[in-house]
Amino acid sequence: MKPYDTFDCAVLQNRELAPGFFDLTVSCLQAAQTARAGQFAQLMVPGKTLRRPISICEIDRNQGTLRFVFGVRGGGTLQLSRLKAGDQVNLLAPLGNGFNLGDTSRRVLLAGGGIGVPPLLEAAKPFGKRAVLTAGFRSRDAVILKEDFEKLGCGVRIATDDGSFGHHGLVTDLVEDIPFDVVFACGPKPMLRAVAALAHRRGVPCFVSMEERMACGIGACLGCAIQLQGENGPYYGHVCKDGPVFPAETIVWEE
Repeated sequence: MKPYDTFDCAVLQNRELAPGFFDLTVSCLQAAQTARAGQFAQLMVPGKTLRRPISICEIDRNQGTLRFVFGVRGGGTLQLSRLKAGDQVNLLAPLGNGFNLGDTSRRVLLAGGGIGVPPLLEAAKPFGKRAVLTAGFRSRDAVILKEDFEKLGCGVRIATDDGSFGHHGLVTDLVEDIPFDVVFACGPKPMLRAVAALAHRRGVPCFVSMEERMACGIGACLGCAIQLQGENGPYYGHVCKDGPVFPAETIVWEE
C-alpha cells in the first residue's frame, strides 16, 4: 500500500505573509491523518507538466487540514499564490521521510534558513518551551513565522543578511550559548553544513532536511540525486524518496 495518494482539496485560506511569501491552508482530511513533520506535498499547477514540491508547515488532524508556506520562485508558485478560498488544488501527499521527533523531553535546536523555516514549525509543537528557533533571512521584509513559533513557547532568535532585523550575520552565530540535545535543520546547504559541524562538535544528533530540485516526488525520475555516506562507502540516494530528512552524518558535504 502506498503511503501517499492524490487528493482534490478545497482551499480554505491563502494570504501573503510577507512580500513574495504565501500562507496556504487546504482541507485534506485523509492526508492530514498520516502526514508527519518534515514531509512535503506535490501541488498540481494548471497548465504545468510538473507539480511543485512544497514542505508541509502545519498539520491539523482534528480539522483535517494541511498548511503550506511557500515563496514565489517562478510561474508555477506564482499561480499557486493566486489561489483563493473555495478554489480546488490537487495534492500528491504526504511524501518523503520527515523528522523522527523521538524523545520530546529533549532540548531541541531548530535551525532554519529562509523558506526552510516553515517545515520546522510542525516539528516544534511537541517540544514547546524546550525548543529554540534560530532562523536566517535576507532582510526584515523576509522574516516569516516568528510569532507562530513564539505562540508555541519556543525561544526565537533571528539573523538577517543585511542587519535590518535581529543579528547581522549567520544563524550559527546565534547558537553558541544555547544548550541542546538534538538539532533539526532546514535551509541552504552551506547553512546546513555549518549547523551539522556545530552539532558534531557538541556530540549531539543532527537531522537535516535537504533541498534539491525534484520532478516526480516519488523516486521515479531520479532527478534529485544526492551523495550519501553508507557503511560500504559513498552512494547516491534521492531527496524525495530517501529524505528529505537525513541524519547529518550520512550527507557527503561538498567542499
